[in-house]
Amino acid sequence: MEEFEEELRQALERRPAPPSLKRRLMERRRAQRPRSHAVLWQRLAACLVLAAVVGGGAVWHQREERRKGEAAREQVLIALRITGHALDHMNKQLAAHGRTQQ
Repeated sequence: MEEFEEELRQALERRPAPPSLKRRLMERRRAQRPRSHAVLWQRLAACLVLAAVVGGGAVWHQREERRKGEAAREQVLIALRITGHALDHMNKQLAAHGRTQQ
């Protein structure tokens, strides 16, 4: 058991980092930078696509609302024409009825 504890103590003992560690890490980081730029461009492209989809959806929604508004306007105009014809017809009947009573 003492042998295991001694191995464990040696494994967990703090040792200074090798002098070349920082240089190797910096070199590895520089080598990975182009990859991080690629990820940045991919994210930017994804944001642009997402913005285009959202913008297209907003334009489609606006056009759909305009179409519905124009359809409602047409229905109101038709209702007004029908009402106008009915009023004209009723005025003619009232005028004819008024002449016959006199």
